[in-house]
Amino acid sequence: MKKLILPFFVFLSLYSKGQADYAVAKIAPELKQNAAVVIRMEQEVFDLKSISQATYTYKTAITILNKNGEGASSFYDFYDRFSSIYNLKAAMYDANGVKIKEYKSADFKDRSAISDGTIYEDSRVKQLEFLNSTFPYTIEYSYSKDYTGLTSYPSWYPVSSFGYAVEKSDYTFKIPASMSFKYLKSKGLTTDSSTVKDKTVYKWSCENLAALEHEPLSVGLRNVRPWVNLAPNEFEYDNSKGNLENWKNVGEWLYKLNSEKQLLPEATKAKIAALTATANSPKEKINILYKYLQANTRYVSVQLGIGGLKPINADKVAAVNYGDCKALSNYMKAMLDEVGIPSNLVVIGSGMPSLNPKFASLNQANHMILFVPLEKDSLWLECTNQQIPMGYLSYDCSDKNVLLVTAEGGKLVKTPQYRPVDNFQQRKIKIAINEQGAAAIDIDSEYGYAQYEGNYGMLFKEPVEQRKSLMNQLDIPNMELVSFSYLQADKNRPVVNEKITVKSSQILTHGADKVFLTLNLMNRRERVPAKATDRKTYFSVPYGYQDQDEITYTIPTGFKVEFLPKEVNITSEFGQYTMLVLQKDNTLIYKRTQTMNNKQYPPEKYNELIEFYKKVYQADKLKGVLAKVN
Repeated sequence: MKKLILPFFVFLSLYSKGQADYAVAKIAPELKQNAAVVIRMEQEVFDLKSISQATYTYKTAITILNKNGEGASSFYDFYDRFSSIYNLKAAMYDANGVKIKEYKSADFKDRSAISDGTIYEDSRVKQLEFLNSTFPYTIEYSYSKDYTGLTSYPSWYPVSSFGYAVEKSDYTFKIPASMSFKYLKSKGLTTDSSTVKDKTVYKWSCENLAALEHEPLSVGLRNVRPWVNLAPNEFEYDNSKGNLENWKNVGEWLYKLNSEKQLLPEATKAKIAALTATANSPKEKINILYKYLQANTRYVSVQLGIGGLKPINADKVAAVNYGDCKALSNYMKAMLDEVGIPSNLVVIGSGMPSLNPKFASLNQANHMILFVPLEKDSLWLECTNQQIPMGYLSYDCSDKNVLLVTAEGGKLVKTPQYRPVDNFQQRKIKIAINEQGAAAIDIDSEYGYAQYEGNYGMLFKEPVEQRKSLMNQLDIPNMELVSFSYLQADKNRPVVNEKITVKSSQILTHGADKVFLTLNLMNRRERVPAKATDRKTYFSVPYGYQDQDEITYTIPTGFKVEFLPKEVNITSEFGQYTMLVLQKDNTLIYKRTQTMNNKQYPPEKYNELIEFYKKVYQADKLKGVLAKVN
């Protein structure tokens, strides 16, 4: 037996030395706290060979502690005809760090990465799902990627989400000494650089970063966790060379890319002439052509090489009646040119931060729109949406630095800012209560701008789906939904009207010989978030808004008003709140206005916001008291 046991332990010892020790017990206790995922090791190397060629190598090991970390239990990376992925390796380890599965290159799925709404795309994806129902476990994978065309360089974000801890992560960037580039980094992050042969090598690293619990209303982790963004100054992609040293140069390159004369078919020209023949102003012509664009084209994505940056020609769009944001914006531009109205293509980051004035790069934008300069009221045209009014930009595109593409190069300008009063909800409710406490309720609401965006989808739902949505949204006691309708009365305004009729079998609350009436029927703050003892991240509400609610209650015969709450006024840097109840004959008129600002606030202000919310919560719960007339 001794002869059998000894070789076994020798083998086990050699086996253990041959693999990394990913035992969960080795993770420091402070890194497990609040964590769903621990990055045990991450190594990124981007080796730039020339302005168009590079090799990227990546290796990581990730311990998934619980079900909340399952989002990290997969690998995927995209490639196209200007890149290739190889040397794919992966393994899975149990809680003790023992390898339980090894994956071969053939285990990685290779499939088309054509996304919804995309008709032309050459992107593909390598993908592997690590399936394990027993927590914790560790996954490890690595790969290499070659590039033969470049418009950007990889960024480094070692902490991508709340609940992620990091044992060690580093990023190495190698660039020929003859080339230049630029980078931005987080405050306090050290940059190590050295010269190795004919290359300059930069390195950034971090270790032992504890996980952060999710923080409500957070605008991201950039102010508390390390990051680096890099960008080329010179690049080459799909036989096109460009300079990104500043935004003017970016605009020059994009203008040249789109400088081919746009020819429209004769039939399209004739249609444009007929449509605009009786128009009395440039703005009227724009409106006619914009509605023609919306009615006769649809959005599809095109991501074929330089086609991901250069629009399809206008004559092609006219022939097939579809295109991506670039193609449709370019088509609209060509139609406006036909009637003598100049316009400019605009590069924008939809749902992304504003373009950084001091850091020009192509990966700060993901969308293209059209700008039409007019003498009094210039217009911004979103050419991919078939429903929104002319001149309305989504909230994700408002109040941003964007790049105007002109013959003189790129110019940074700002899109319109929507104020809280623009993003409005205006609601009037009439409630007739009978002696038994049942009520007939008529609700008339208008939603504008950002709140229009949140509600205009109801215009296109089937009645059955509308009903389902309303039943999930409305919180009226003992409710029966009688009727409902949605209408955008003026197609030139981003405003949707909602009308709802509801019955309640009992809207009053009885207590002893009193009857209580919750004055704010619908738009109540139902909870107050907990205060934070050591908040880390900046915060903001999703958008500034103003809600105005007016509810008229008809008091039932045989009842009188015994008590009404006093007027409430709450003012803070976050917003304002007012509440007032008036009695007029046999009616009560409840008025509520809440305005919220959407500035970004430092973490130390968060508890002040919670105090504001607490006061709103208390005001929203106020009740009136009715009593029976003797």
